[in-house]
Amino acid sequence: MTRIVVTGAAGFIGSNLIKGLNARGIDDIIAVDDLTQGDKFRNLAALQIADYVDAGTFYDAFASGSYGQCEAVFHEGACSDTMEQDGKYMMDNNYTLSCQLFQACQKRGARLLYASSAATYGGSSTFREDPEFELPLNVYGYSKLLFDQRMRRECGYDFHRTRAGKTNQVVGFRYFNVYGPQEQHKGRMASVAFHQFHQFQLEGKVKLFGEYGGYAAGGQMRDFVFIDDVVAVNLWFFDHPAESGIYNLGTGQAQPFNDVAITVVNTLREQRGEAALTLEQAASSGLIEYIAFPDALRGKYQSYTQSDLTALRSTGCDHTFATVQQGVRSYVQALSAGR
Repeated sequence: MTRIVVTGAAGFIGSNLIKGLNARGIDDIIAVDDLTQGDKFRNLAALQIADYVDAGTFYDAFASGSYGQCEAVFHEGACSDTMEQDGKYMMDNNYTLSCQLFQACQKRGARLLYASSAATYGGSSTFREDPEFELPLNVYGYSKLLFDQRMRRECGYDFHRTRAGKTNQVVGFRYFNVYGPQEQHKGRMASVAFHQFHQFQLEGKVKLFGEYGGYAAGGQMRDFVFIDDVVAVNLWFFDHPAESGIYNLGTGQAQPFNDVAITVVNTLREQRGEAALTLEQAASSGLIEYIAFPDALRGKYQSYTQSDLTALRSTGCDHTFATVQQGVRSYVQALSAGR
């Protein structure tokens, strides 16, 4: 039996990973999280796990061998609030704890597949896994970058190119803008699609930032990646233990926020038996509203992200990613069904 650890198990990506593992018949899973925010239990309720362990006690116990032989650790546990200003808290959670887990995995013979972030690129306009382009804009991005740098040092610099074999498998995924079911607990950090779905239900319209950063209203572009695709790529690397490295995990294709908004609007209109609208029609009829860009985000906001998938594709991972139109439509249908 393959024993797996998932940290951040009750979170968005963690719970979806467990769902993906369950779909393969894997249920010897140790779920690790902090359920101080009690409503996160809902993300675990329908899943099959072997044990739940509080994050406060797991890491030391794992290092001492309390859970026997574990094949792999999917490390999704972190403080993911990009607006968090407490740098000590951020570094303790995202860097120091991750370093301890890495050392424990090496000691215990477990593979480590962990969550990095596109926030490591910050103010850069090139999104390739290279130190030249790593310019985080906040302490969250820095905490993720520092752990990536530590893995480069521990595993051999450019280890995704040289496959140096110095360590058990270590894979870092630089997640871009992930969206999909089971993110409801994230509050302000939930995806644009999630917020727009609820805005439309409550107010009959969705809201987007106006002109900023040289982009027209709603024209800022992100690499939006559907959660099912994130799970699929994680599991591809699980199936290919010889592949290590730091890899972008996005679609490789930036799309404007306007694409998300009009897909949300038209999917909900379709459910009501109403005709699809163009972006211009939706905006002119008040179904899409553009609001002033907030001062608090000026200078700290990525107006454009697009993952370079060259390194990912070089491994042989040829997964086909959903477009915004496909993924957001599926997500809105799931939200409408109460999932």
